[in-house]
Amino acid sequence: MKASAAILMAGIIGLLVTGVSGFAMIPWLRKLKFGQTILDIGPKWHKSKQGTPTMGGLMFIFGTSAALIVTVVTDKIMGGDIVASGSMIASEQYTKLWSGLIMALCFGLVGFTDDYIKVVMHRNLGLTIRQKTVAQLLIALGYMTSMSMGMGGSPYMFIPFAGMVHMGLFYWIFGIVIIYATVNAVNFTDGIDGLCSGMTVTTSAAIGAVAAMKGLFGFSMAASALAGACVGFFLWNRNPAKVFMGDTGSMFLGGMLVALAYSVNCPLILLPAGIVFVIEGASDVLQIVYYRVSGGKRIFKMAPIHHHLEMCGWSEKKIVSVFGIINILGGAAAVALMYFGGYI
Repeated sequence: MKASAAILMAGIIGLLVTGVSGFAMIPWLRKLKFGQTILDIGPKWHKSKQGTPTMGGLMFIFGTSAALIVTVVTDKIMGGDIVASGSMIASEQYTKLWSGLIMALCFGLVGFTDDYIKVVMHRNLGLTIRQKTVAQLLIALGYMTSMSMGMGGSPYMFIPFAGMVHMGLFYWIFGIVIIYATVNAVNFTDGIDGLCSGMTVTTSAAIGAVAAMKGLFGFSMAASALAGACVGFFLWNRNPAKVFMGDTGSMFLGGMLVALAYSVNCPLILLPAGIVFVIEGASDVLQIVYYRVSGGKRIFKMAPIHHHLEMCGWSEKKIVSVFGIINILGGAAAVALMYFGGYI
């Protein structure tokens, strides 16, 4: 199968499986009374969303996984091996693809547990911060171990204008930090209809383009599967949302974006390609730090920043549109940075 056909196939399968599953998944979640609880600390107008089915991230988890598996198997049957395309060692590419998916699924499981406790057990806070942090760090450590082993115990990463750099022990420290930060930043972004899924589409598209520049079409295919699945979910999640992804979905998305970034050997690409996630995560951290050091003062009316903009009078549709443009520009900058920075 031609690489372009496989990439297109993965995107279409991801979109169709996710989009069509909504017809069954959303009524099922509603029947189980898996409705979102809107806390009093949020914008008051969000109260109208009370009871909207949550944990809908299961839709694009199924969609992404199905797209990857079906496309890889079909390509194999037709005599191809898209995962092993490009200049990397085949075993390393297979490790990156499947360990990345497993990592994302593990993060999704942590999110599912958190959602389940909130929705079914009626404990609004879900997992404690300590429980969630320990679980996330263990998953990150497991993923970094698989990555290091896949590289023969000599881990490296690409840094624009510096080339491939062997990281040594710092590879582990940096990796765990970037994984933890990314997963939680994506989780923070899931606060208004269509925002998190929409930003994931543009971020994964940018990383997929970078992979294609290097001939790593297996990872372009994975990016296409994720982007297609998020488009399928966006059809149900755009304002006014008929379903929310919950932590189940946002943590899975964070894991997949990390996996895509590591697949092209440049986790730093997440900074420009996922600039909205960076802004969202940074705004929340800044709010917390400033609140503590200033004795109760705030930088934003509410964090993350999309809630601040809401309270300044921006509609959810306007926020998603403006942030989408910003993320597209960030993705273009990421592609340019990799191209002119010596990636090819």
